[in-house]
Amino acid sequence: MILTKAQYEEIAQCLVAVPPTRQSLRKLKQMFPSQSQSTLLSIFSQEYQKHIKRTHAKHHTVEAIETYYQRYLSGVMKDGTAPVLLELANEVDYAPSLMARIILERFLQEREESPPSKSVINSMLRDPSQIPDGVLANQVYQCIVNDCCYGPLVGCIKHAIGHEHEVLLRDLLLERNLSFLDEDQLRAKGYDKTPDFILEVPVALEGHIIHWIESKASFGDECSHQAYLHDQFWSYWNRKTFGRVRPPLPCT
Repeated sequence: MILTKAQYEEIAQCLVAVPPTRQSLRKLKQMFPSQSQSTLLSIFSQEYQKHIKRTHAKHHTVEAIETYYQRYLSGVMKDGTAPVLLELANEVDYAPSLMARIILERFLQEREESPPSKSVINSMLRDPSQIPDGVLANQVYQCIVNDCCYGPLVGCIKHAIGHEHEVLLRDLLLERNLSFLDEDQLRAKGYDKTPDFILEVPVALEGHIIHWIESKASFGDECSHQAYLHDQFWSYWNRKTFGRVRPPLPCT
């Protein structure tokens, strides 16, 4: 699906003051019924991630972390079953999964008297039953399942969608009898950074010669296009092996 810049900006403007919850996404769907759920979710996620990057530092000061932790302790002392962490994250406009990470790190640091390793934290976020405190485990779980932009659950969904789109793209190439090499085949040849597919015989499309295809299962706004060009696409072109960069299509 291709949107005009005006359509995109209208949707993005509506996201300025809403938390990253499924309830917000449902409201967005009601406001823009002609747009698909996947398109709205992708735009929703990307715009919120931009916001989080801009405000990330203020949530990680020593003062902010201690304030959040004391509010968590006070909240669960009153009612350990209430969604204390989730409500705190929404109140301070921070992703629930990232708030859960802050509180979990602070809890483990106090318990073990040393900073916990990143691998331990990630493992506990993926499986909250590993957390040695039942109340905190439940609070973290609530944050993970109610966060539609960050966290291990979202990461698994994004990975699955990305793989699904690569499979669909492969099927389309096969249907059109186009000869190609995929990422695994290219790595077997010694390439460390490759597109998803290289066409062994380039094709013409809308006045451009297509040498390779990179599948991105997300909405292609101007910011993400520039990031992909900087992080991936120019490196393919500079190697000369893969061919020129064609301006990407802004689609979901």
